[in-house]
This record gives sequence, structure tokens and C-alpha cells, in this order.
Amino acid sequence: MRIATCEIAGLLIIEPEVFGDARGFFMETWNEQRYHDAGLKWRFVQDNLSFSRRGILRGLHFQNPRGQAKLVQVLQGEVFDVAVDLRRSSPTFGRWQGLQLSAANHRQFFIPAGFAHGFAVLSDTALFAYKCTEVYAPGNELTLLWNDPVLQIQWPLDNPQLSEKDKRGLRLQDIPHERLFD
Repeated sequence: MRIATCEIAGLLIIEPEVFGDARGFFMETWNEQRYHDAGLKWRFVQDNLSFSRRGILRGLHFQNPRGQAKLVQVLQGEVFDVAVDLRRSSPTFGRWQGLQLSAANHRQFFIPAGFAHGFAVLSDTALFAYKCTEVYAPGNELTLLWNDPVLQIQWPLDNPQLSEKDKRGLRLQDIPHERLFD
């Protein structure tokens, strides 16, 4: 596998080795020993699967306390995936990284705890899978407003469909200081 770092420290783009022939393809999406040998020493405790239609935007979600690191990938379709740095002491606090993840490019995106995460569906449908290092704790979750003007995220959708929770997301300046990450 190939691992690329991003401009924002901690974010990683992982390109697993894909073995294909006329029948289709095979790839490992997680092998604890292989990833650990590559320096990626995470312990995942929960796997999630999300199905969405074109124009859906989910996020930007995070939880603190019990922040979750995530390893995300698209099994079917294509999304624009975004991580926003919420680590107060980071030189890139408030900056975002976005990239396209698809079933065709097989990329995985590692997002450490300390980031808000979300994605927008670009294909007719998308099947989105992610591993988490902490279990979901609804009482610890917050939503960062997807279109906060301070963030200036370049979403490839003009009028996304949002959940009620995501419509009520907080602007970065309105997130309580203690809910950001050290």
C-alpha cells in the first residue's frame, strides 16, 4: 500500500494494493499487522456503513470527549470527503482537507481524533464505510456547520440535502472552547 501525508498533519491518504483481473479485483481494506508494520497503529472498535443518494451531505461531525479517529472509504459510488482541524494548538486549526473517494480509486482516508468529518455524495448512490477508534457516544457529538463562511469549504454541491441535525450545526466560533481538542 502507499501512504501519502497531507498538508494538515495527521491526515493520511492510503492507497491499498489492488489485485485485478477479468473477474474483478481483490484488496485488503484492513490488516492490523500490515497497517501496524507501516506505522499505522490504530485500534478500531466500531465499523459503520452509510448509504446515501446524490446530493446528500453528511456532517461535519465530531465527538469530544471520546474523540474518534476514522478510517473511511467508499465501497460503491463517489463522495467528496472533508476533514476540518479542530485541534486548538495546531498551526492548521480551522483549516480543511478535501478529496474524492470512490469505489474506482479505492482510496482510504485516515482522520485522527481532533477533526470534524463529513462527506457529500457525487454519484447516484454511495456506500460509505468507516472504522472508528471509539464507539459512538451521541451525548458527546457536535456538528460543525457545513457551510460556515470562516471555513470556506469548496463543496462540489450548491444545494445539498441535509439532516435536521446538520442544518443546525454550529459555526466554528460558536463551538464551546472545552469541546474543541487540545
